[in-house]
Amino acid sequence: MYRSHNCGELNATHINTEVTLAGWVQKSRDKGFMNWVDLRDRYGITQLIFDESRSEKSVFELAKTLGREFVIQVKGTVIEREAKNKNMATGDIEILVTELSVLNAALTPPFTIEDETDGGEDIRMKYRYLDIRRNPVKNSLLFRHKVAMEVRKYLSDLDFCEVETPYLIKSTPEGARDFVVPSRMNEGQFYALPQSPQTFKQLLMVGGMDKYFQIVKCFRDEDLRADRQPEFTQIDCEMAFVEQEDILNVFEGLTRHLLKEINGIEVDKFPRITYDYAMKTYGNDKPDIRFGMEFGELNEVAKHKEFPVFNAAELVVGIAVPGTGNYTRKEIDGLIEWVKRPQVGASGMVYVKCNDDGSYKSSVDKFYDQDDLTQWAKITGAKPGEMIFVLSGPADKTRTQLSALRMELATRLGLRNPAEFAPLWVVDFPLLEFDEESGRYHAMHHPFTSPKPEDMHLLETDPGKVRANAYDMVLNGNEIGGGSIRIHDKATQQLMFKYLGFTEEEAKAQFGFLMDAFQFGAPPHGGLAFGLDRLVAILGGRETIRDYIAFPKNNSGRDVMIDAPSIIDESQLKELHIKLA
Repeated sequence: MYRSHNCGELNATHINTEVTLAGWVQKSRDKGFMNWVDLRDRYGITQLIFDESRSEKSVFELAKTLGREFVIQVKGTVIEREAKNKNMATGDIEILVTELSVLNAALTPPFTIEDETDGGEDIRMKYRYLDIRRNPVKNSLLFRHKVAMEVRKYLSDLDFCEVETPYLIKSTPEGARDFVVPSRMNEGQFYALPQSPQTFKQLLMVGGMDKYFQIVKCFRDEDLRADRQPEFTQIDCEMAFVEQEDILNVFEGLTRHLLKEINGIEVDKFPRITYDYAMKTYGNDKPDIRFGMEFGELNEVAKHKEFPVFNAAELVVGIAVPGTGNYTRKEIDGLIEWVKRPQVGASGMVYVKCNDDGSYKSSVDKFYDQDDLTQWAKITGAKPGEMIFVLSGPADKTRTQLSALRMELATRLGLRNPAEFAPLWVVDFPLLEFDEESGRYHAMHHPFTSPKPEDMHLLETDPGKVRANAYDMVLNGNEIGGGSIRIHDKATQQLMFKYLGFTEEEAKAQFGFLMDAFQFGAPPHGGLAFGLDRLVAILGGRETIRDYIAFPKNNSGRDVMIDAPSIIDESQLKELHIKLA
C-alpha cells in the first residue's frame, strides 16, 4: 500500500498508531536539527516531523532535499503535536517519520499552490493540472460532483432513466453554428457535434422510454461572450404524456431538493411571470428578483411637457433606487457616463432626488414641477432618501439599457447576495421572433416547440403574436433551465417548418427522420434542460462557470494547456479529402 490513511483523517485518537501516508509536499520548514514538512493530498494536510535525534540519519538528510510539490511516501508514528493548530483538521497531531521515499521529484511550480495564489488566470489555465491541486478549484470540482449526484438521485427516484445519446450526428439548425467533424469513410460528408440531444430525446419518447435524463456535453460554435464555453454540460430531461404543469412541478421539486441538500435552504415560492411582464417590469427575460427596482413607465406623466428628449421617445421609463439619496454630483455623473458606454448605449440619463422632506430635485427642473415629480415617484415607488433614474428612447432598446443599469446598481449596492436564492418561472414566450437581417421568422426556442393551442389561428395572420408552450427557470438573474411542450404530430411540425421558411424538401432533408417517427404513434411529450455549469456556479455562490469546469477554455475558445485547436498534419487532411483554402 502507498498509504494506510489519507492526509485529512488522522487525529488524537490515532496517537501511537503506525501509519503510511503519501502525497505532495506543500511546504517545509528547516530549523537545522528539526525539519517539518506539510504533506498534502485531496483530503487535507498532515504535518510531518524529522528529528535529528530521533530519525535515521539518511531519512533526516533526505528530508532536507524535499522541494515544493515533490511526491513522497512516509512511514511513521502518530504523536501529539506540541504547538497545536486549531485551524487544521489534523492540527492536534504530527507524524514522526521513520521512513521516507521520494516517489517523484518536481520542478518548482510557476505559481504557489495555495488558496490565495500569486498566479494570474492565464498562467493557471496553462498549468491547470497544478491549479486543480489548490483547494478553491479542487473543492469546486467536488461540489460539482455532489450536485450531479443529487440530480441523479432525485430523477432516478422519480423513475427517470439515464440514456446516452450520440455525439456524432447530422447538422441541424438550433440557433448557433455547429462544430463539424469530417467523415473519412464518407467522402465529402460531415458529422456535427450536438448543440443539444433535442431530436434524440424526442425519439426516446416515441420509443416509449417515458422519462429520460442525461447529464450530457453539448457544443456550440458561437462567438464567446463573458463566461461562456464552446462545450458545456446540460441536465437534459424529457417526459411523455405530460402537460406544462407536470414538468414545472417536477423541476421545481428538483430545484428545491438541490437548494435543501446542497445549500441547506428551504424555498417555498416559485413565482410565475409571463415573458411580456418580465420584459415590461425588468427589461429582460431572466430577472433577478432578490431586490426591487421594478420599472415604472412614465410616458403619461413625462411627455408633452416641453422637454423634447422625452416627447420624441417611444418609451420613458425609470427605476427608484434605494440607498442613493446621498449620491454626490460626481457619483451621478459617473453613472451617466456608465450608461453612455458603447456596451449600454444610452444617450443620457435624467435623475430625480427624493429629499427627506418630501421635495424633489431633478436634472430637468426647468420642465417639470414638484407635482410632476411626485407622479414620477408614485409610479416608480420611490421613497424619501432614494433617487429615480430615467432613460428614454426606442422601447426595446431602452428597456435593455435600464435593465443593465438596474443590475449594475444592485451589484454596487450589495443587493445581489450570493447566499440568497430567488427562483422563478418565465412562461408564455413568443413562439417566433422576426430577424431583420434574413427577413423571416426564427424559432425563439427551437423548431420543435409547440404553439399554445389557443394561438394556432394567429400563425396565418399574425405569427409574431403566437405564444409558445415554453418556459424558463430563472435563478438569481440567470437562466438556469428552459424547455417546452413539443410538437408531436407531423402535420403541426410541417406547418412550423413552413413558417420558419423551410421548403418541404429542406424540412425532409433535415428532419425527415423525426417526422417519419411521428407517424408511428408519438405521445404528447415535453421536457427541460438545466445548464449544469451555471447551476453549480450559482449554488456555489460564484459568478464564473470556469471555476467549476476541470479543463475550461479561454475567451477565445482555446485550451491553452494542450494548445487546442491546432493545425493537423497534411496527410490527415488528405485522408479526409479536405483542402484548406
